[in-house]
Amino acid sequence: MTEQMVLKNEEETNALGLKLAEEAKPGMVIGLTGDLGVGKTSMSKAIARGLGVTETITSPTFTIVKEYKSGRMPLYHFDVYRLTDPEELYELGYEEYFYGEGICLVEWADMVDEFLPEDTLHIEMCYGENENERIVRMERREA
Repeated sequence: MTEQMVLKNEEETNALGLKLAEEAKPGMVIGLTGDLGVGKTSMSKAIARGLGVTETITSPTFTIVKEYKSGRMPLYHFDVYRLTDPEELYELGYEEYFYGEGICLVEWADMVDEFLPEDTLHIEMCYGENENERIVRMERREA
């Protein structure tokens, strides 16, 4: 099932992230895709805030994954943009994250799609017509 929406500004992006956090359950994986600068990290920050994470959220570009444990459940924030081979996920022990008790956010998820659980919530973000507008497509493929 696919849902598409137009977010007119950053406030609406934040509201969607907070809503996703409210609905989040342990073991949930959210895959974020879209061009550079489209708002994947902003969405991640909103989800983290909604989970009650108190640490500063930054893109884990050079470390691949950052762990945040101050919220109502652990948050594991992946940025796989710099992976040279998707197989590097094995070295990170990705299965413990993806099938654990926390929430996983995976930026650039299309690069590691074959490793994501079947019930991953896929969120594709695209630029809209206006400067701050974003088109968001959300899809959860059923197992």
